[in-house]
Amino acid sequence: MRVFLTGGTGFIGGAVARQLRDAGHEVTALVRDPARAKPLADIGVELVRGDLSSREVIESAAAGADAAIHGAAIYKVGVPASEAVQLRRTNIDGTESALEALLAAHVPRIVYISTVGVFGDTAGVIVDESAPLATAPFGSVYEESKVVAHRIAQAYVAEGAPIVTVQPSAVYGPNDHSEIGDMFRRAAAGTLPALPFGDLGITLVHVDDVAAGVILAMDRGAVGESYILSSDDHVRVKDVVAKAAALGGKQPPRLSVPSGLLRALAPVGRLIGPLAGMPPNLRELVDASDGVTYWAQPGKARDALDYHPRSLADGLRSAVAI
Repeated sequence: MRVFLTGGTGFIGGAVARQLRDAGHEVTALVRDPARAKPLADIGVELVRGDLSSREVIESAAAGADAAIHGAAIYKVGVPASEAVQLRRTNIDGTESALEALLAAHVPRIVYISTVGVFGDTAGVIVDESAPLATAPFGSVYEESKVVAHRIAQAYVAEGAPIVTVQPSAVYGPNDHSEIGDMFRRAAAGTLPALPFGDLGITLVHVDDVAAGVILAMDRGAVGESYILSSDDHVRVKDVVAKAAALGGKQPPRLSVPSGLLRALAPVGRLIGPLAGMPPNLRELVDASDGVTYWAQPGKARDALDYHPRSLADGLRSAVAI
């Protein structure tokens, strides 16, 4: 198959590209700077220069493709207002632009990578695809942007677009440069002095399992359907940090960072955040992380796609490089 891909230089997209190439598929990837996409070129991915606003470039590059995967997005929580504009532009306008171009190119099958984050705080409940989408007030600009983008994809489906949606949960794995990935590695190395948001509830899923699920959705998913790509590990951050520390032969941090303190420091977040290894918008960070849960289960994908993710016990060691 010939597959067109956006987001190939990202954490999830890179894993998707590798697995597509391993399976023998031809892959064309939209990249802003080919010079910075050498890992893709090295595995035989054809690079096309452009961004999500480059509709003519996307339409031309995707013409004749058997399938397309739209995974490009900005994932950040705690962003200042100055960065929120670009986040919305990429996640909302970029999704609309990319989908329009792919439909204009008559790509017969499109996989859109959404997130379980569109459900917002699940309030201790493990949800499935039938859960309602979050509404204002949103926990973060990221959450808001992905809800709007998810609705855009749904609107195209209602008009007959051949879109299959996948919704990864909290993704981890090797070379994860997110705050959570960094936290797990530091815990394993014994260099995490204090733990913020220990009660944050997440369902973890290994990046390679997400990539496998994306490709399964491309091959087997029903048009118009959504599939949660998660594991069955519905955990609290403090418990995963303890597991990561144990893998490194270390003790987990004994100190926690009070959320009330972070909220009180929000007015000076631009100064405090970077010094503490946190984003500058501490108020948004607390709103999105303090005691909330983002729990979701993969039963539908397991049954319909034959999707079988690894357990956290099997995957965490690769994430902390022990």
